[in-house]
Amino acid sequence: MDVQVAKILAAGIAAVGVLGSGVGLGILFGNVVTALGRNPSAAPLIKKDVILYFALIESIAIYALGMAFFVVYGIK
Repeated sequence: MDVQVAKILAAGIAAVGVLGSGVGLGILFGNVVTALGRNPSAAPLIKKDVILYFALIESIAIYALGMAFFVVYGIK
Protein backbone atom coordinates (compact mmCIF):
# COMPACT_ATOMS: atom_id res chain seq x y z
CA MET A 1 0.00 0.00 0.00
CA ASP A 2 1.27 3.43 -0.88
CA VAL A 3 2.10 5.79 1.99
CA GLN A 4 -0.23 8.50 0.66
CA VAL A 5 -3.15 6.06 0.55
CA ALA A 6 -2.43 4.97 4.12
CA LYS A 7 -2.37 8.58 5.27
CA ILE A 8 -5.73 9.32 3.65
CA LEU A 9 -7.28 6.20 5.20
CA ALA A 10 -5.89 7.14 8.63
CA ALA A 11 -7.27 10.68 8.27
CA GLY A 12 -10.69 9.28 7.37
CA ILE A 13 -10.67 7.05 10.42
CA ALA A 14 -9.53 9.95 12.63
CA ALA A 15 -12.36 12.12 11.29
CA VAL A 16 -15.01 9.69 12.53
CA GLY A 17 -14.95 11.65 15.79
CA VAL A 18 -16.56 14.55 13.95
CA LEU A 19 -19.51 12.32 13.09
CA GLY A 20 -19.91 11.32 16.72
CA SER A 21 -19.76 14.92 17.77
CA GLY A 22 -22.52 15.84 15.33
CA VAL A 23 -24.73 13.11 16.71
CA GLY A 24 -23.99 14.27 20.26
CA LEU A 25 -24.91 17.85 19.45
CA GLY A 26 -28.15 16.71 17.83
CA ILE A 27 -29.09 14.73 20.91
CA LEU A 28 -28.13 17.61 23.22
CA PHE A 29 -30.15 20.28 21.45
CA GLY A 30 -33.07 17.94 20.82
CA ASN A 31 -33.32 17.30 24.54
CA VAL A 32 -32.93 21.02 25.31
CA VAL A 33 -35.86 21.87 23.03
CA THR A 34 -37.94 19.18 24.69
CA ALA A 35 -37.04 20.39 28.19
CA LEU A 36 -37.79 24.02 27.38
CA GLY A 37 -41.05 23.04 25.76
CA ARG A 38 -42.13 21.27 28.94
CA ASN A 39 -40.84 23.87 31.39
CA PRO A 40 -40.02 27.29 29.88
CA SER A 41 -39.27 28.82 33.28
CA ALA A 42 -36.19 26.57 33.59
CA ALA A 43 -34.43 28.33 30.70
CA PRO A 44 -31.90 30.25 32.85
CA LEU A 45 -30.84 27.04 34.62
CA ILE A 46 -30.56 25.04 31.43
CA LYS A 47 -28.75 27.73 29.42
CA LYS A 48 -25.42 27.66 31.28
CA ASP A 49 -25.28 23.86 31.24
CA VAL A 50 -26.06 23.75 27.52
CA ILE A 51 -23.24 26.19 26.73
CA LEU A 52 -20.79 24.09 28.74
CA TYR A 53 -21.85 20.81 27.17
CA PHE A 54 -21.80 22.37 23.69
CA ALA A 55 -18.21 23.50 24.23
CA LEU A 56 -17.14 20.07 25.48
CA ILE A 57 -18.75 18.21 22.60
CA GLU A 58 -17.40 20.65 20.04
CA SER A 59 -13.89 20.32 21.46
CA ILE A 60 -14.01 16.60 20.63
CA ALA A 61 -14.79 17.47 17.01
CA ILE A 62 -11.99 20.02 16.83
CA TYR A 63 -9.54 17.51 18.32
CA ALA A 64 -10.56 14.81 15.82
CA LEU A 65 -10.29 17.22 12.90
CA GLY A 66 -6.89 18.38 14.12
CA MET A 67 -5.66 14.80 14.32
CA ALA A 68 -6.89 14.11 10.80
CA PHE A 69 -5.01 17.14 9.46
CA PHE A 70 -1.93 16.13 11.43
CA VAL A 71 -1.99 12.67 9.89
CA VAL A 72 -2.26 14.05 6.36
CA TYR A 73 0.11 17.03 6.54
CA GLY A 74 2.28 16.45 9.60
CA ILE A 75 3.64 12.97 8.94
CA LYS A 76 6.22 12.75 6.17
